[in-house]
Order: sequence, then structure tokens, then C-alpha cells
Amino acid sequence: MDTVASAAFSSWSFDPQVIVPILLAAGIYVRGWLRLRRVLPSEFSDSQLASFLSGLALVFVAIESPLDTFSSLLLGVHMVQHLLLMMIAPPLILYGQPMLPMLRGLPRKFVREALGPFLRWPVLRGVGAVLISPAFAWAAYNISTVGWHLPALYELALSSPSWHRLEHACFFWTAILFWWPVIQPWPSRPRWNRWIVVPYLLLADIVNTAVAATFIFADKILYPSYAGNAFAGINPRTDQSFAGGIMWVPGSIFYLFPAVIIVVRLVGGTPKREAAPRPATGLVQIQRTRESRKIFDLLRIPLLGAVLRWKYSRRMAQAVMLLLAAAIVVDGFMGPQMAPMNLAGVLPWIHWRGLVILALLIAGNFFCMACPFMLPRELAKRILPARFRWPAQLRSKWFAAGLLVLYLWAYEAFSLWNSPAWTAWIVAGYFVAAFTIDGLFRGAAFCKYVCPIGQFNFINSLVSPFEVKVREEKTCQNCQTYDCIRGNATQRGCELYLFQPKKTSNLDCTFCLDCVHACPHDNVGILAVPPAATLVADPYRSSLGRLSKRLDVAALALLLVFGAFANAAGMIAPVVSFESAVAGALPRPLIILLLAAFGLLIVPAAVVFLCTVASRMAGRTGTPWRRLTASFGLALVPIGFAMWAAHFAYHLAAGWLTAIPVLERSWADLLQSSAPVDWSLSSYALIPSWLTPLQILFLDAGLLLTLYIAWRISQRYARGIASRLRLAGPWGALACALYLAGIWILFQPMQMRGTMMMH
Repeated sequence: MDTVASAAFSSWSFDPQVIVPILLAAGIYVRGWLRLRRVLPSEFSDSQLASFLSGLALVFVAIESPLDTFSSLLLGVHMVQHLLLMMIAPPLILYGQPMLPMLRGLPRKFVREALGPFLRWPVLRGVGAVLISPAFAWAAYNISTVGWHLPALYELALSSPSWHRLEHACFFWTAILFWWPVIQPWPSRPRWNRWIVVPYLLLADIVNTAVAATFIFADKILYPSYAGNAFAGINPRTDQSFAGGIMWVPGSIFYLFPAVIIVVRLVGGTPKREAAPRPATGLVQIQRTRESRKIFDLLRIPLLGAVLRWKYSRRMAQAVMLLLAAAIVVDGFMGPQMAPMNLAGVLPWIHWRGLVILALLIAGNFFCMACPFMLPRELAKRILPARFRWPAQLRSKWFAAGLLVLYLWAYEAFSLWNSPAWTAWIVAGYFVAAFTIDGLFRGAAFCKYVCPIGQFNFINSLVSPFEVKVREEKTCQNCQTYDCIRGNATQRGCELYLFQPKKTSNLDCTFCLDCVHACPHDNVGILAVPPAATLVADPYRSSLGRLSKRLDVAALALLLVFGAFANAAGMIAPVVSFESAVAGALPRPLIILLLAAFGLLIVPAAVVFLCTVASRMAGRTGTPWRRLTASFGLALVPIGFAMWAAHFAYHLAAGWLTAIPVLERSWADLLQSSAPVDWSLSSYALIPSWLTPLQILFLDAGLLLTLYIAWRISQRYARGIASRLRLAGPWGALACALYLAGIWILFQPMQMRGTMMMH
């Protein structure tokens, strides 16, 4: 039994796809419950809070604990798992009265503008009424119970993790429907006589008893997967009978006990919950309550805020990055030309890319804040005149988009990731370009119109949770000096001409914080914002105008969206095999050029054109096609960012230790030492078990956010839910197609670049 106990303790799973939704649901509920408790203390008690959280905890235990591991070894354990998902966790969750707390826990604007139209939609309300009606709920629940216990489906669930998850989902969600008429979570109102719940529960118990009796009295092993198991000395036949007993006795108690309680209340005249007076004034009070909310500001965090506000903090960060960049250039030219042994082959392609995505996901465009190419450009401004204006023909994102296409092609065509010398040339070229362009032209032309890295950060920072923006608009309305853009005697203003009162989103913002230091009213901060929410509305934006009129910005965004999938696909086995098959017929650069033209230009242009046409026709709108393309194209940014995150997370998680031996080697070379270097960390790529679930979670979140933004954008151009759905439908279908493509890519064998082996 020591072995069994050890296996139990080591069998806990921590799948992000399970943990994150559970924690998110718990957080939203607690936030809403606390708000409701202040205005309706009699309706939202501590026991309801405990009940809801206990239900979520039991879902976690059922799916992630050793119960799930041992369920493939013992039928009895599997039955306990089903009992938790069907008869214990759902009633506890519903007893927590989750409807209002979940709505109140979500952002008010999201509920009002995104969920509100659906909640008021007669079609959806009709569907909801059918789902929780006793007839449908009872049928769905019992069909799920009987169906998944048929040997064919049960064996399918045991043999496939995907089918096993689907089985659990069916059990849990049909159980939510089943227990709804029994518990009647407030403020839902019953449309049937309360007495109907008694036969409702008794008939369900009869079905449960029949299935349980089959296990107990069967003369053979029902599920072949358990036939050869004798885990912990338990005979499979005994295990099957034990499973039937668990289903029969505890299961019947869970059906009969609430039936008895309901009969006692109805016969004894106990006041019925549904007949209790509804505190309408309380609901009005909920809607009218306006809680004073302080927006979270990174600059007001005691230690971090002081560091960010420090006058020389950016220069210090840039100096550190400059030293690293210089080391990469030197090692790239003079060090060994095997990528896993060179700083230029490891730091930029494994660590830097992954950390940039992590920074964008957690905070924002902090790489541009610490960009090493900015110190040379500052020097250039002191040496060169910088008196020219950037050509008017190039004041758009088209030139940067072209450079991005060139980079994505060259990355694969010349295997930049595998060539330290090429990497060193790119970094050196960046220094020369930044020095020359910003030395000759005013403003920050290199950052705004040229730098592909900057454009990547600008577009993807649209989903970042922080933005440099004003704290109080009234303060700016009373300002007469506009130092944030003009500067003053001690501090320059924004070089990218982003006027803070009119600035919306992170586009073109390098997080330099010049506006923070220049503002005499201390009215600019790094404030928390809902990810991608800036795409919902279409205000006039400083230096950018209206995004619905900026086809160049949409083209850049779409290039990055499709580029995320194309870049990841270049590493998977089917694509690599195809390239190898045609390698003899065409030069590799030409092969990659054709694939890049197809994956980055032809297919995206055709698909986006079809979506625009379908959207206009289905939505019956006269909105110009350019405006629809520009608006809905930006809605795809979250799913594109999710793919970049999933891709770069793979490199970072699998190769983050590779920097250690490379740094040891470069330090030994610098000291001219012959000390041995352990290259084992660069020659073995261990893929963590949590990586794939995390990657799928990224894609899940990206898809949901894209669908939400597309839905909100449709509200600009159409009235009525049906019209909005038709308008956003083609773009939602495109997002789903990209999601499926991303899932397929993640499950393909993939090159482990940057190490001494292929994974």
C-alpha cells in the first residue's frame, strides 16, 4: 500500500485548462457576491458562498486528483468520480445562487453591452427555458447517464483522453440542467408546480438503480479494460460490484433526500422559496449602485512605481540590453557557428522572443522601453542634424509591413535561427538603421514607420492589460501647456506625437514614459485596461485617426495574425517533409518564397476578401468594404497573439536552460580559459507536461476574445442580434478556422530549434 499511497500523492494533475477556468469562475463569483452582499445581505449568505466554492473545489478534485488517474484502473474509483460530477458538485454550485453573482462579478460594461443583448434576446431566453424545463433536463441527464455507461462508449472514453473529457463535460452540464428545477437558483422563477419535482427525482432514481443493478448482478466483466486489472489486490469482479454499490446506495440517497425535504415542506406548509416576495427595490438598488473604483496603476505600486518613475531607469535598462546586444554581435561573428553554442543562436531566438511575449501578456510593450537600439539613436540626434521630415508617402504602416514580410521569408529561407553570423548582421543592421534614420529625420521615424520589431509589439500590445494613459480627463481639459507632447525645459514630450488626452490604445506607444515625466500635473500613468477593449469603439486617435479608415494598420495586423500560424507551421514535420521533397527541384529560398507568398499574402487576402463580402451580404449593410475589413481585421489580433504566445512558449519552456552553457562558454573564451563546459543542457530538450495544455489555453482565450471583439464591433454597423450575428459571423468562422489550424499545428511533431537535437 505504500506504493499505492506514493502513486496517489504523485498523481495530482494541474492542467491549466481546468485550473484557470475554475479560478476565474471563483474570482468572478466572489467579486459579484461581495457586491451583492452589501445591498442584499438577506439573499446572499455565507453558506451560499461556501457552497459555490465547495462545488468548484469538488470539480477540481474529480478531474485533477488521483481519482482521475486511478479511474482507468478501478471501476469503483471511476464511479466516485462520476458521483462528484453529477450528484454533489452541481447541486452545491446551484445552491450558491450563481446567476446574479456571476453577472455582478463581470465588468459592468461587458455585461451591459456584450451579454445584455443576448440575455434580453427572446430566442435565447426561449432556448434557456427549454433547457431547464423538467422534461428536457431529465431526459438529457438520464440519456447521458445510460449512454456513457454502455460498454462501447465507456471503453471509448477510457481509451481516449478527448472522449474522456467529453464524457465528464456531458455528466457535469446535464447534471447542472437536472438539478436546476430541484434547487431553482434565485432569481429564476418556476413555471411548473413544485409537486412535479418529487416524481422527477424518483424516476431518475429508478434509472440510476437499474444501471447500478446491472453492475452488481452482471455475470461477466462489462468493460474489458478492467478485466485484466487486479490493482491493489482487488478482483475486477469485486471492483465492478463495488462500483454498482456506490452508484446504487449513495446515488439513491442524493435523489431521495431532496424529494423527502420537498414533500415535508409542501405538506407542512413551510413557506416556499419561490413564493417569497422579491425585493424589487433591492434589484433597482443593485443597478443604481455605483462603487467608487480606483483604476490600478503600475506607477503607484510602491517599489515598482518608484523604479519606473526614476529618471534614469529607462537608460539603465537600455544600457543592459545594449551590452547584451553587443555581446550577441561579437559572439555571432567571432564565436562558434553552431547555433546552440553561440549567444546569437540562443538568446535572440529562444529567450528574447519568449520574454517579449510574456511581457506583452503580463504588462505591455516593455521591450521598446528598454530597446538597445535607442541609445545609438540618441547619440545620432546629437551628431547629425535630424532636420528632415519623414516622407509623406511613407507615413503609414505599409513600408513596415513589407519589411515584416521580408523578415518572415528570410527567417526560414536562410535559417536565421541556425546562423549566428546572420543574426549578428541583423542586430548590427538594426543599430545602423536606427542611427541613420533618427539621425536624419525628426521625431521617432524609425520606431513608428520602419522597425518590424516595434510593429510586432505595437499590434500585439493591443491585448496587453496595461496602457500609458491619462488618469483624469478633467485635469487635461484644464491644462494650458500640453507638456506631454510639447515637452518643457527639463523634459521632452512624446516623440511619436501621441497627445495623451486623445491617445487610445498602445499603438505606436513605446512606453518611453516621456509623457509621464513631462506632465506637470502627474496625470499620466500605466493604467490597467481590459485586453483588446480599445478595438470595440472607433474614436479619433492621436497620430492615427480612426482605425476603421486605416487599412494599412489592418493589413499589418492581419499579416501578424497569419504570420503567427505560418511561422509556427514552418517547424512542423509535414511542412519540413514537403520542403525536403521539393528541395531538389527548386532552391530553398525560392521554395520558402512561394510558401510565404501563399501563406502570408495570397491566402490571407482571399480569405479576408471573402469574409468582407460575406459580411456585407449577410449583414445587409452598406458600410464600405474598406471600413469593414479595417474594423474586423483588427478583431483577429487576439487569436494571432495567442498563436505567437503558444509558439514562443514552446521554445522558451523547452530551451530556457540552453543559455547557461552558452554563457559559460563565452565567459571562458573571454578569459581565455580552457575550463570544460557541460553541454548537456543544450543537447536535451525536455518538454514539460503542462506546456501543451497551456498552449491550448492560450488559443482558447484568444478565440474567445476575438469572438467577443467581433461581436462588439458588429454593434457599430448593425441593429438587432440577428443582424449583428450575420455581420460578425464570417469573421467568427475565420477565427474558428485559425483556432483549429493552431490546434493541429500544436499536435504535430515540431523541430526543437536552438538545441543540439531535434524533438
